[in-house]
Amino acid sequence: MTFTTRPEIVGTYGVATSTHWIASAVGMRILERGGNAFDAAAAMGFTLHVVEPHLNGPLGDMPLLMKPAGDAAPTVVCGQGTAPANATIEHYRDQGLDRIPGSGLLATVIPGTFDAWMLMLRDHGSLPLREILEPAIHYAAKGHPVLPRVADTIAELSEFFETEWPTSFDTWLPGGAAPKAGALFCNPQLADTWTRLLQEVECVPDRGEQIQAARHVFYQGFIAEQIDAYLQSACVMDAAGQLRKGVLTGQDMATWQASYEAPLSTQYQGWTVWKAGMWTQGPTLLQSLNLLSGFDFSTLDLCGAEFVHLVTEAMKLCFADREAFYGDPAHVALPTETLLSSTYADSRRGLIGDTASFDHRPGTIPGYEHWAEAAIARASHTYESGSAHGAGEPTMAHLSQKKGDTVHLDVIDRWGNMVSATPSGGWLQSSPVVPGLGMPLNSRAQMFWLDPGLPTSLAPGRRPRTTLSPSFARSPDGTDIAFGTPGGDQQDQWQLIYLLRLVHGQTNLQKAIDAPLFHTGHFQESFYPRNARPGHLMVEPALGKDTLAALQRKGHQLEIAAPWTVGRLTAASRSADGLLRAAATPRLMQAYAVGR
Repeated sequence: MTFTTRPEIVGTYGVATSTHWIASAVGMRILERGGNAFDAAAAMGFTLHVVEPHLNGPLGDMPLLMKPAGDAAPTVVCGQGTAPANATIEHYRDQGLDRIPGSGLLATVIPGTFDAWMLMLRDHGSLPLREILEPAIHYAAKGHPVLPRVADTIAELSEFFETEWPTSFDTWLPGGAAPKAGALFCNPQLADTWTRLLQEVECVPDRGEQIQAARHVFYQGFIAEQIDAYLQSACVMDAAGQLRKGVLTGQDMATWQASYEAPLSTQYQGWTVWKAGMWTQGPTLLQSLNLLSGFDFSTLDLCGAEFVHLVTEAMKLCFADREAFYGDPAHVALPTETLLSSTYADSRRGLIGDTASFDHRPGTIPGYEHWAEAAIARASHTYESGSAHGAGEPTMAHLSQKKGDTVHLDVIDRWGNMVSATPSGGWLQSSPVVPGLGMPLNSRAQMFWLDPGLPTSLAPGRRPRTTLSPSFARSPDGTDIAFGTPGGDQQDQWQLIYLLRLVHGQTNLQKAIDAPLFHTGHFQESFYPRNARPGHLMVEPALGKDTLAALQRKGHQLEIAAPWTVGRLTAASRSADGLLRAAATPRLMQAYAVGR
């Protein structure tokens, strides 16, 4: 018998998996009530805002991949808001900044998550909006058992909230005391916000028109009005240690909408893999697969030193390209076709040697040399963090001194509809709670640079190059897989490792999730203060002493993680005959897969 930490869930009716057991149960409840995967995913997403508020919120951002039954490929829903009209390099430089702080009001872009859910629900959902929001309203109003990491985050920031962000103090420390782990915690303002939204739109009888009305209420009605009124006068402490005002306005919100896009894809060992576009880091996974297609994995131990080394060195090259060439293709002409070509992968493969590289090596692409040179120069610079007050980074909180993370969900229904989504932003530590709404703003603008002429330069109307990165894949036998993970810069590293083990190990979803993980911080991080750690490699000790020793001999700068602490993968699949499977990581003891 092969032992896994949890059983791989198998059924035919529906499966839901996410980074919190309550959200997974909510998803299954929606499926049981006759809803489809699109209904279930949205209900799970709104629930995750409540039960994992240190990791995501309603004013955050989200890319998702959705595949209606019968479609040949998934579709991307872009819930990544853009920079406000007044978010110019000149304005931020005038504030004395050389980088955008990791928290506070200047770090905010237009909130995108809500409209992404509404767009998908309008066109593909089936249940009334009230049924989607009711679970979130229940847990916000009646309470949910607060996670230890939520309680710890609030306690650590309690003094800062009291002195600098009083609206957050009132929300997260009701009665002046931080919640205890496991105690019931409520966010009545958030419950009231969703209740009022429903009251304003339920006079519209048609379901689709009701959802359109909800979009209007959020982006032009009382929610946008409350945000606009607050930001007109608010001047708060940020991660750079200064009091600063924001630039987001109600007009910015009124002029933005979520949108559909075609995904990018590649072929690997008979598999097809899909990711969102160059405004995410998702194409690094596609580039990595192209690079690795020239190596023979058939004799490699998938937990051995050669595997870890090969994958790490490939990721270093692809993430160097991310730093040089990725950005918003709606605003900048990017060399996407070149980056994803087999010819380009062939030209880069020889850079992978037998020892760990300490160099930053984006590719040489004619006409784009200046971007590569700028990326190398940035990566070689050490940035001071300034003040750590309120700083928020959506990576693994237990792996650094910063606070933050992200959430992920996958769901498949009995008809074969599938969703993979990675909501993030609007964490409780990212920005003060907007008075009367019970929700903080996001801090995704920290991924822009304040240097002109780059694909990731701050500019009004431009999307930041986000780390958020859900995945879809199809195996040679026609099995479709939706998967993803929180983890900032680590998302596409852990997903690549997971996918390689599925492809080459022919193992089940849970076994591949349980296998020990690793990642590198070699390249420039996406989050404030934005430093690189050349040669760095974090590994779980379960890889084994021999593997770790061999990696050290190859020159990797090892950081040994505590056991079972790296990665929060979830996954769900549907085979051609309709058999459904789901799995969730045991790490952090929160994620869960359910189904029947």
